[in-house]
Amino acid sequence: MSKYRTSLPQIDGGTFLSDGGIETTLIFHDGLDLPHFASFVVLDTETGRRRLKSYYEKYLAIARDHGVGFILDSATWRANPDWGARLGYDAAGLRRINVAAIELLEELRAEWETAATPCVISGAIGPRGDGYKAGNMNADEAEAYHGPQITAFADTAADMVAAFTLNNINEAIGIARAAKTRAMPCAIAFTVETDGRLVTGKTLPEAIETVDRETDAAPVYYMINCAHPSHFEQALKAGEPWMERIRGVKANASAKSHAELDESETLDAGDPLDLGQRYRRLKRTFPKMHILGGCCGTDHRHVAAICEACMPLAMSA
Repeated sequence: MSKYRTSLPQIDGGTFLSDGGIETTLIFHDGLDLPHFASFVVLDTETGRRRLKSYYEKYLAIARDHGVGFILDSATWRANPDWGARLGYDAAGLRRINVAAIELLEELRAEWETAATPCVISGAIGPRGDGYKAGNMNADEAEAYHGPQITAFADTAADMVAAFTLNNINEAIGIARAAKTRAMPCAIAFTVETDGRLVTGKTLPEAIETVDRETDAAPVYYMINCAHPSHFEQALKAGEPWMERIRGVKANASAKSHAELDESETLDAGDPLDLGQRYRRLKRTFPKMHILGGCCGTDHRHVAAICEACMPLAMSA
């Protein structure tokens, strides 16, 4: 049974951390083979489950040491029908793996949660296609496509769902509608190119305002992920209503473009201290951005640097 589904603690403010780039960490630091960049496959072995627990525990220790909350996002970004089929998972197999991912997070919450560090369990959803290329689904198709994964999460202890690296507004609308139908709180995280726009050319305000208009503001909040802060800082405007809807950032370590990252065979881990300072400036300008984590190329060192840079602001807020 879920613990926070009807009252998400991060909505009330206070700093919440989340993890970093799970796939890049498992591939480049742990030496695991993740076909099609799918981290959920490690859940099928006991060794893989132990690796995942160890991965999350590095971040949970940072949160507990600093007395802040934590969002436990499941390793299910690729656990949808198209990507699952490429990896040999049918509908029943995908449901099983999505449920198993949440069960692992339940174990972690039982071991790590304290009164000062509430742990919210979030079922992670990824785009149907490539997060760096525009999809072409309409909203109805997206609602039907992502519905089974959200249903699987709704039948577990997951407190919410979060859709990451979305670049298609219609897909975001469909996911938000599917989550609303299943009474699952939903966060939507858009990714942008180096010009601060979605790959379709749409702006962040266009994306957020359109999803809100078409879903009666169903998402509980929005985030930006899988882009370096230098790519989207110029797109953020203090004082505008749509900015009030952005509550979190999970940025890339590298300032390279998505096209450059796609061609790279090595990991660009960037500069954790510089990333922390960029988050500090973002949080100073936009105080409601209090959910802080990382994406591609980041690991627990980046999140620790972000926490160290932002905690003074969080404590004085």
